[in-house]
Amino acid sequence: MRQRVKRWIFGLLGKDPEGIVAVYETGARSAEMRKEMARLVPDRKILDVTDQGVPWRHRVAQAAVMFDGDRTLNGRRWRAWLRGPVLAFHPNLERHQLSWRTPIASLLFVWGVPLDRIFLRPWWWFGGEPTVRPLEVEVFQGRGRRLKRVGILTPYLPYPLAHGGAVRIFNLLREASRHFDVTLFAFVEEDEVRLDPLTALCEKVILVRKPRYREPRWSTWLPPEVCEYESPAMRRALAEHPVDVLQVEYTQLARYGGQVLVEHDVTFDLQRQVEAREPGWIAWWNRWRWERFERGMARAYPAVVVMSEKDREMLGTGTVIPNGVDLERYQPRAEAAGRRLLFIGSFRHFPNVTGLRWFLDEVWPLLPGDVELEIVAGPGSQLYWEMPVMERVRRFDFVEDVRPLYERANVVIVPTLVSAGTNVKVLEAMAMERAVVSTPSGGGGLGLEHGREIWVAEPAAEFADGIVTLLGDQVLRRKMAEAGRQTALSQFGWAAIGEAQRRLWERL
Repeated sequence: MRQRVKRWIFGLLGKDPEGIVAVYETGARSAEMRKEMARLVPDRKILDVTDQGVPWRHRVAQAAVMFDGDRTLNGRRWRAWLRGPVLAFHPNLERHQLSWRTPIASLLFVWGVPLDRIFLRPWWWFGGEPTVRPLEVEVFQGRGRRLKRVGILTPYLPYPLAHGGAVRIFNLLREASRHFDVTLFAFVEEDEVRLDPLTALCEKVILVRKPRYREPRWSTWLPPEVCEYESPAMRRALAEHPVDVLQVEYTQLARYGGQVLVEHDVTFDLQRQVEAREPGWIAWWNRWRWERFERGMARAYPAVVVMSEKDREMLGTGTVIPNGVDLERYQPRAEAAGRRLLFIGSFRHFPNVTGLRWFLDEVWPLLPGDVELEIVAGPGSQLYWEMPVMERVRRFDFVEDVRPLYERANVVIVPTLVSAGTNVKVLEAMAMERAVVSTPSGGGGLGLEHGREIWVAEPAAEFADGIVTLLGDQVLRRKMAEAGRQTALSQFGWAAIGEAQRRLWERL
């Protein structure tokens, strides 16, 4: 009955009863946008739209429009808005449904702000889900030996070893457990976690559910990442389980206070790089509030740990305790025949996504057709970027043991356009005796020499040339890989790095 009435009403109006998808040619990647719409709504007819517009007989159920900064096509974009609901696309095919209920988010997306930098539901304005700060604290007993007590506060559980930060914290936790009773305070998001590797090292593991932060990301003097981790439950846990020295991992947790602040990266350095590449008031505001907050917190702590001399100079303070690699675990194996690249980088860290997008868009088309690429994107990668399916490209989410991927690889790539701190994946590749092609930011802070331990290149044509050169020259590739392994052995073993951490704690 309902369908008959619908057909009768639209018949009177001279329209087809079934709505179509109108894909407006509004950017260089409109054809790919069309493919994406065909995947999203396979049961709908798709109409390609140019200046002629959509014939009156068609009812537009969904319009797809590309916003790539080309103002000459704004007329088509306005006509799309008048004909039906608009699904907006960025050139990287990230998408957002424009809506009057979320005007700020829609406007920011149209201006080109990445989706993961936008808050979409300002509850205090239009209603929606409020911020939730869970109050539960879970305590798990581990082993204790009545040693000096040290606490480590981290924004995530450092196991499994799904990204560089977890690798660093877990390995230094293992080194610390030889001399201290460690209480690990960690925020968690998952319902099921594996604790046995951590309780084997710690006196206690104390878990607090990460708050669900739902305020506008641009609305506070504090960086939004700081607000995301404000938790009364964690403050109570720290008060109820006192330690002799508390080490705080990452600047976003710095307001909890303690004796040691670990700057895994100087975040305002990252924001400066973003602002330099994409200037504007949004980039300026993010950089300004991060620099204000981070410098203030660094002055407030008795000790600050940084990853490199570059970070120490930029922050104006700090003890360098660099990132490292497990030299016993990451042992070199003979390189397999092939022309295979490897990228490792959790998608939840936006510089990894930005860099990989650049590589796939600008470098990958310049490479020969027999080159293959494997990508380790980390757990839940689809939440951060729905990467398009591409030929000769394989994507993995979480991989518990990445060593077989390093063994299959002929060249490891680190194409980050913006990056701060130092990259553990570079050290792992060096330990596995694999040649690395990196942008300047990807290999920054490690003191590596171009052409010796690493190949440094940017822009896209030079990056592609570096890959082609190494794939085609086995002698050069081998020489660089061996030099990288020797540098890893001499400078980046966890035992020596853990000893530096122990001396710092004992001094405090």
